[in-house]
Amino acid sequence: MSDNRQSLSDLAGLTGAAPVAAPVAAATTVEIDAPVAPVVVLPTMPLRERIVDAQGRSYATGRRKDAVARVWIMPGTGRVIVNGRDQNSYFARPTLRLVINQPFEVTDRKDQFDVICTVKGGGLSGQAGAVKHGISQALTKYEPALRAPVKAAGFLTRDSRTVERKKYGKAKARKSFQFSKR
Repeated sequence: MSDNRQSLSDLAGLTGAAPVAAPVAAATTVEIDAPVAPVVVLPTMPLRERIVDAQGRSYATGRRKDAVARVWIMPGTGRVIVNGRDQNSYFARPTLRLVINQPFEVTDRKDQFDVICTVKGGGLSGQAGAVKHGISQALTKYEPALRAPVKAAGFLTRDSRTVERKKYGKAKARKSFQFSKR
């Protein structure tokens, strides 16, 4: 059995399938003297309205686990301020900073927006996910055309997985106490 692992870069080539050419009819010539009308292509879904406040910011709320993030984005140089601190000092691990910047990388808007957010609840991982969710929601409110790539990446969907509650008679949610025969 062979190990067939694929990375995201390998999967990118699968989506760009070449269009299939239509079969050509054998030597049919038709002369038409009528003018050809231009083809108007309508978008399949109307764009949403742009939602911006008086200061030129878009606001959204992001949630993940027990964390809730209130996020404002505005045009700027790419600064991210979380609870009054820079993202490098608040989220010390580079993986958490990578999670926060994913919506900007998907939409090719890196270093174009400043983010100010306040986060409460949960741990650092949940807070980073909440900020990512909030940034994604705010980006689509600021620029509605970006909704398609952000939604395709799955950033607009709230990750509903939370910690399961502890049950009575159990050590944790599912773990039992050690069984004693005597």
